[in-house]
Amino acid sequence: MKQGKLIIFSAPSGAGKTTIVKHLLTKFPSLSFSISATTREQRGDEVHEKDYYFISKEAFLHKVAHQEFVEFEEVYNGTFYGTLRSEIQRIWDAGKHVIFDIDVEGGIRLKRKYEADALAIFVQPPSLEVLKERLTGRGTDSPEKLQERFTKAEKELEYAEKFDVILKNYDLEVACQEAEKLVADFIAS
Repeated sequence: MKQGKLIIFSAPSGAGKTTIVKHLLTKFPSLSFSISATTREQRGDEVHEKDYYFISKEAFLHKVAHQEFVEFEEVYNGTFYGTLRSEIQRIWDAGKHVIFDIDVEGGIRLKRKYEADALAIFVQPPSLEVLKERLTGRGTDSPEKLQERFTKAEKELEYAEKFDVILKNYDLEVACQEAEKLVADFIAS
């Protein structure tokens, strides 16, 4: 496969996109996860080169200057995330389709770049209150960081209509089943 398809899952933090993407990876052997690069610190049991490429801000900006990213963004003040061109090519060279778990603005950029070869899915949480409960329940962020995430989530929810599909995650099992159908239909098209 010279160039496969791209399946983009975007949502505010806590909406369930990571859980849905992990589920899809168990159901579709033809999918491979695009590992994003980030300048943030590792959390909990995250693994370098599995969950993210954890790199310094200097290294990240060097890659930006050399146009090594398909898309990148300063998601939070001083914290960058991006998709390396080499990461997409690595997956295509393996004969697979790329699945992304990516922030909302990055998802929109990828869709614009790859158009018909990309399916952009926005995972919508039941409400902002449920989102806040999920993020607080994680116990991984300071109160200041949580507030930053809540503010960003409010803004990101306004982007839902820019995606190909809005997948409502009111019930995780139902959302996973709906995601399976969306992905199967897109890969087959």
